[in-house]
Amino acid sequence: MGDWIPTRHNGGMRTPRLRSPLARAVTPVAGGIVFFVLFFLGLWAAAIVINNRADPTSAINNKIFEVGKVTSMAKAVDQDGPILFPDLKSPDGIRSVVLDHTGTNPATGWQVYYAYPADRDASCLATHIQSTRTFKDCEGRTISVEKLMPPNEVRPIVENRKTLYIDLRGVTSATTLP
Repeated sequence: MGDWIPTRHNGGMRTPRLRSPLARAVTPVAGGIVFFVLFFLGLWAAAIVINNRADPTSAINNKIFEVGKVTSMAKAVDQDGPILFPDLKSPDGIRSVVLDHTGTNPATGWQVYYAYPADRDASCLATHIQSTRTFKDCEGRTISVEKLMPPNEVRPIVENRKTLYIDLRGVTSATTLP
C-alpha cells in the first residue's frame, strides 16, 4: 500500500501544548472556575435588574396562600385555638387573618376572620390569647373568635379534602377597608 504521511489539521502550524503535567491539570480547572464565577455574576446582575424593576404591588405576589394539610391544621386549631396569620398582603397589619375550625370533620367547618372586632374598625387589632378561642382587642376586652370581623373577600378553600388554602384574590387595597 502507500506510505502514511501525517498531516496537520490547522494548515501546517504546530498546535501549542502545555508541557508540564501541573499546567495540564491546573488550566482546565482554572478555566472552569472562571466560567462559573462569570456565570454566577451574570445571574446576580440579572436578579438585581429584575428586583429593581419589580413593583411591590404587582401581580407577582401570591393571591392564594397555602396553609397546609387539613388534618394537621384542624388538630392544631383544636389544641391551640385559632391561628393568627400576620398580614398576608401588606405590612400595616390591618389584614391579619384569623383561621378557625369547628366540628369534627377536618375538611369542613373552616372560617376566616380579620384580626379586629366586628364592632370596631380595622385600627383596633386583636391579639390571640394562647391556647384559647379568645382574643384581646385594643381596648382590653376579651372576645371570642366569632366576634371578630368576618371578611367578604377572604375565604378558606379545601382542595380534594386534603389541602387548606386561604383565598386572598378578593382583597383590595388597605385604604378601602372599613
